[in-house]
Amino acid sequence: MLSYFAEANIGTYVHVHDGEERSMDKDILVSPNITIKEALKKLDKTAEKVLIVVNKDNVLSGALTDGDIRRSLLNGFDLEKTIEGVYNPRPIFIRELDFEIESVRRLMTEKAIDVVPVVNCNGVVIDYLSWSHVFGEISSKRGKNGSIIDIPVIIMAGGKGTRLEPFTKVLPKPLIPLGDVPILERIMDEFSFFGVKDFYLTLNYKGEMIEAYTNSLSKNYNIHLLWEEESLGTAGSIKMISDHQFENVIVSNCDILVKADYPDALAHHRENNSHITVLSSIQYYKIPYGVIDYVNGGKVTGIREKPEYTFVINTGVYILKRECLKYIPDKTKFDMPTLINDLIADNKVVCNYPVNESDYVDIGQWCEYWKEMEKTMMK
Repeated sequence: MLSYFAEANIGTYVHVHDGEERSMDKDILVSPNITIKEALKKLDKTAEKVLIVVNKDNVLSGALTDGDIRRSLLNGFDLEKTIEGVYNPRPIFIRELDFEIESVRRLMTEKAIDVVPVVNCNGVVIDYLSWSHVFGEISSKRGKNGSIIDIPVIIMAGGKGTRLEPFTKVLPKPLIPLGDVPILERIMDEFSFFGVKDFYLTLNYKGEMIEAYTNSLSKNYNIHLLWEEESLGTAGSIKMISDHQFENVIVSNCDILVKADYPDALAHHRENNSHITVLSSIQYYKIPYGVIDYVNGGKVTGIREKPEYTFVINTGVYILKRECLKYIPDKTKFDMPTLINDLIADNKVVCNYPVNESDYVDIGQWCEYWKEMEKTMMK
C-alpha cells in the first residue's frame, strides 16, 4: 500500500512506497484498436477496474471501465469487436501541474470515478490515481461513492462437498480454510464491506460444526441459522426465510467468491425489474490441441491450432426479488436452474450481470482451491 504521494515530485510523477520509487503500471494503457475480449483480459491483469485508452504517442484518448464493457455485452456487442464506441472518449483527467490530493479526492467522490489519468502539457498520460491510492484499500472495495447495500444474504452451507473429499469427510465445506480463514467467513467479510448486516446460513451436513464456529465469531454482522431436515437443493431452502421482511435477497453458494460491485449489481437488478439477476463470469477455455474440421468422407477442411473459446458461466450468486418465493415449493428439494426456467416460462424477467474472469473464484474443485490458496498465502 502507498505510504504517501510524491507531491513535491509531481513533474516526473512517481509514487513513493517505503522510500522507493515505483513506476506506472503499463498494463493499464491500451490502444483503441484492441478487441473487447482483449480489453477484458487486460482488466484481469491490472489491479484497477479501468483501462486508459491512448493513441500511438500515449496521448489520452479515453477511458474504459468494466462497467462500459458490461453494458456493451448486455447490449449484444460481439467480444471480437474493437472497443471503439465502447470506451468513454471524454474522460475526466488532471494535469500534472494542477495536482492537489484533496481536490482529487473530491473529484473522484463527486464524479464516482475509479481512476483519474494524469497528463502532461502535451496530453501524454504519465500516470494515474486510483481509489486505492487516494482512499486506501478498504475504501476501494466499496461501490462507487462508498455506496452500500442493506439486504440479507443467504449462503447455502448445507452441502456435503463431495468434490473436496477427503477434506469434507472431516470438515464441512464452508469451514475449509482459505489461508488462515474459512471460506464461509471470507464470503461474509466480502459482503460486509458493502454494508450487509444479516446472513442466513442453510445448514445440514456437519451443521453443528458450522454452528459452533459461527458462535465463536465476533463480527459487526448478524448470523442466522436455518436448519434443513433434509437437503432442499440450491433453491428449496430459500423458502425458509419467507417470514422475514425483505424486498430483495442475495443467494450465494458457499464454495465461491465473487468480487463484484454489489451496489451496482443491485441497481441493475432493480432498474430492470428483474425477478432474478444471475451474476455470471466471462471465462476463457483454450483447447491444448489442434482441432480438425472435416466434412463427410473425412476430407479435412482445416486445422485450428489450440483454439480459444469464450463462455459466460453461472457463478452461483443471485439476487432474488421476494416474489420468487411463491415459485418455490415448501420442504421440497428444488434447484436454482428449475426456479429460473419456471420464471422464464412465466414471462418474468431474469437478468445477467457479468463480472471478469479474475473476479470469480470457485474453490469447490481441488485444482481451483489450491490455486487460490497459493495466491492467498502469497499476499
